[in-house]
Amino acid sequence: MNACTKNSNCRFPPFPIPKNSVKIEKANLETDGETKAKMSILTVQKLSHGFGDRAIFDDVNFRLLKGEHIGFVGANGEGKSTFMNIITGNLQPDEGKITWSSKHRVGYMDQHAALGKGKTTRQALSEAFQYLLDAESEMNDIYARMGDMSDDEMTTSLEKAADLQDTLDNSDFYLIDAKVDEIARGLGLGDLLDKDVADLSGGQRTKILLGKLLLEKPDILLLDEPTNYLDEEHITWLKNYLQNYENAFVLISHDVDFMNDVINIVYHVNQQKIDRYVGDYHNFERLFEEKKKQLASLADAQQAEAAKLKDFIAKKKANVATSGQAKARQKKLDKMTFVETIQEKAKPSFDFKLGRTSGKLIFEAKDLVLGYDASEPLSSPINMLVERGQKVAFTGSNGIGKSTLLKSLLGEIQPLSGEVIQGEFQIIGYFAQEDKTPSQKSVLDDYWDEFSTLNQAEVRAALARCGLGTKQIESRVYVLSGGEQSKLRLGKIMNHESNILVMDEPTNHLDVDAKDELKRALQAYKGTILMVSHEPEFYQDIATDIINCEDWTTKVV
Repeated sequence: MNACTKNSNCRFPPFPIPKNSVKIEKANLETDGETKAKMSILTVQKLSHGFGDRAIFDDVNFRLLKGEHIGFVGANGEGKSTFMNIITGNLQPDEGKITWSSKHRVGYMDQHAALGKGKTTRQALSEAFQYLLDAESEMNDIYARMGDMSDDEMTTSLEKAADLQDTLDNSDFYLIDAKVDEIARGLGLGDLLDKDVADLSGGQRTKILLGKLLLEKPDILLLDEPTNYLDEEHITWLKNYLQNYENAFVLISHDVDFMNDVINIVYHVNQQKIDRYVGDYHNFERLFEEKKKQLASLADAQQAEAAKLKDFIAKKKANVATSGQAKARQKKLDKMTFVETIQEKAKPSFDFKLGRTSGKLIFEAKDLVLGYDASEPLSSPINMLVERGQKVAFTGSNGIGKSTLLKSLLGEIQPLSGEVIQGEFQIIGYFAQEDKTPSQKSVLDDYWDEFSTLNQAEVRAALARCGLGTKQIESRVYVLSGGEQSKLRLGKIMNHESNILVMDEPTNHLDVDAKDELKRALQAYKGTILMVSHEPEFYQDIATDIINCEDWTTKVV
């Protein structure tokens, strides 16, 4: 029986995709011994894909072998999530052949996966067992139809029903509720089992997706930015889980320390290609730098040789006696194949404009109680004072009200009780955790709408400083990667004066270069900063004060 349904994020490949020339096939596993052991779980051949005139992949090859822990790395917008969507059948590529082993179940956690309203946490987690529920339904249907069967049909149906019963028994079908409770407790979701998933935080929804994967026990994990929105405790939990994971996985992450601790193979997405490196992330960085230097040296040598040939041809071609030599050199020049050097990606340059000095008082919270429902407050009374020049990092588990605190301080939502006193002369730049409705406009027009006094050259220059290239600038906002959209939002904040920055998980989706540059810019900023972050290596070198929000939460953590 096919052990997965569309309601489960664990499926047997090949995944369903629209019919076209692209082939997604099952591999023939009728091989012996060592060959079978080494056979690829997934093979991608001659893959090409693009969006409009923006090429993402060109003649790409990829393989996933048994037991490999693969880190998929590259700058924002290079196509990491696109590749994941292609191999899972969620996106139809332009060209290529994708071959999955038919013997493996695949679990895919998408950074943008949606959990529909009207579904409880328990129901969402229980979807991991949908294939067993379907098996039970099929078995019951067989028994219900037996009164109308012939003897031969009866024999066949009884065998089928017995197979289904074996599937249920061997999969601990009758312990589903207990398993869901166990995973929920382990991930800190025990108090949320009866809550509608639409009312949960981004981090809590991410935990549900991880919980489903754990319950499904897939043979292969495909993880796209799984640490986004996760708190430190559960990032550690996920790290330990992946370190001890016996099967293969493919991981997309910009958290270098996290990735380095769990992978043994790196695939680097760069300049429309995907290159394979053996070892951890730090080893990849070393080898990649060596590769860049070698290619640059070879390119210089080739250019020098080409220059000599061109000079010789120019001097000898006019002379009848030496024209033959010139033609020979021209043939040699024409046959030369020049190596392609690795082009440095445009790196962002963040610089937040400082406005007039604010008053000494920034925010004072007096007996502030957070929440959306008076019967279920998120916090005990909070008393807190933030003054000019402080850089405050708010930490703690997901779902305890960190983002709600920022919104309450900003006046975007009303607290259940208590008050917030704001100081004078405040110019606030606010980076929200999520942009749920990215614009349908081009990046150029979207930015220009907000800064209409600029000319086009100035707009393009401002976007370039955010690390967005020409292709991204001319693309629609909604087709940008998560990291590219974050850079656009940061670019808008940069171009406004501010004396207070409020940043809610600003590093989510950002690549390594952008994260490092944002850290530098926030360290250099002379105004006040209030920040929610789950990355200690990011906020510890910025913050003057670190507040653990678990000290006032009413939630079990």
